[in-house]
Amino acid sequence: MGVRIGLAYNLKPQAAAIAGGSFASPADRNAVLRELRTDLEQPDLYAEWDEPGTIDAVERALRPLGQVIRLEADVTFPARLLESRPDFVFNIAEGLYGPNREGHVPAICEFFGIPCHASDPLTLGLALHKGRAKEVMLARGVPTAPFRLAESVDDAAACPLPFPVFVKPACEGSGKGITVDNLCHDRAALVARVEHLLTTYRQPVLIETWLPGEEFTVAVVGNGPEARCLPLVAMRYADLPKGAPPIYGYEAKWLWDTLDNPLDIYECPAQVPEALATRVREAALGAYRALGCRDWCRIDVRCDAAGAPMVVELNPLPGILPDPRDNSCFPKAARAAGMDYDELIQTVADIAWRRITGQRLLAEVAA
Repeated sequence: MGVRIGLAYNLKPQAAAIAGGSFASPADRNAVLRELRTDLEQPDLYAEWDEPGTIDAVERALRPLGQVIRLEADVTFPARLLESRPDFVFNIAEGLYGPNREGHVPAICEFFGIPCHASDPLTLGLALHKGRAKEVMLARGVPTAPFRLAESVDDAAACPLPFPVFVKPACEGSGKGITVDNLCHDRAALVARVEHLLTTYRQPVLIETWLPGEEFTVAVVGNGPEARCLPLVAMRYADLPKGAPPIYGYEAKWLWDTLDNPLDIYECPAQVPEALATRVREAALGAYRALGCRDWCRIDVRCDAAGAPMVVELNPLPGILPDPRDNSCFPKAARAAGMDYDELIQTVADIAWRRITGQRLLAEVAA
């Protein structure tokens, strides 16, 4: 039978509701899955969760390695995990609710003694809380921009950072809560935006010195000294709508970049001087190791006014949309490294299995 692999995931709730609908193209379906939900208190609540096509693609990629057991990470997950007891769990689940949601699946696996791919609960909790992540990075000498955490409007009003500043919810991912309005040029705009984010997301707000330089996202795979960066992805913002600030937020990720009209803002491999590329990779690997990431992670880096790379945040559960037209950055970097989608998923599964057992999954397939 070979290795039994549990696939943990969260399915976007719209997917089930529209499964029987009639759509002219996959682009139409994706538009429905990615649009802001005005019926919800948080309109982008499910942005981190996966679409059916991604879950199907990951399962197809894992099948040559063993038996794949789907384990939707809902309230039934603990019982079904205990019943099936896979040899390890390949985890792409973002969790249900709360600031520690990304750590729920690996924590449950740890409780039952079932190994789990990707980072452990501590790292996932630290990485999701952008303020805590930056504190760890500062302590470990990883370059990151000056910041403050605002837990109230008064905190925003008293923030000593010079303008402009950029704000975002402290514990969100996938562009949630990040729009073109988050770049604040004066105190009034800062206070108003922080108040909106506090009310909508009910969590602290990160206020960060605006970084006006070049932006990169870095896909990292491996563990220990074998951890390595795939080709850098650079963000080129000239293709954004006229007047939009150079921000890779919810609009750029999900609304403006569509299958029918993809944004031409992703340059991979990044065409930059090797000295800058080396500094970006060093910053990314420094952050990866400082927070104890495992197996893979996507790390966002942006340069300050002097051109120095600063780590913005870490994504230990990176987005992995399978369609190249979706401009998903981790698969894009993998393609630039010579790996197709299946090879990327299989390579990372193999990295996790070697960490867990010391054995190779890919060698068994080749044999």
